[in-house]
Amino acid sequence: MQAGERHQRYWRSNLRMTGALLAIWFVATFVVSWFARELQTLTVLGFPLPFYMAAQGALLIYLLLVGFYAWRMGKLDEKYGVGEDA
Repeated sequence: MQAGERHQRYWRSNLRMTGALLAIWFVATFVVSWFARELQTLTVLGFPLPFYMAAQGALLIYLLLVGFYAWRMGKLDEKYGVGEDA
């Protein structure tokens, strides 16, 4: 595999992952807020879902997204030989 093709595959993988993580971020941030009245019947740990997401759920999701992104990018860097150690 040539360097140009390898770079395109790396970039495509990066964009695909970033798009998926942005979709999760969008749902956790805006969709839950937008449909808060309709989601009142769902509970998490005894609290209504919109309240839980506003209080701490969204923050936990953001933390998981950042951690996953860092871990996965490290794996992609190793796979395509563009990491800091390469």
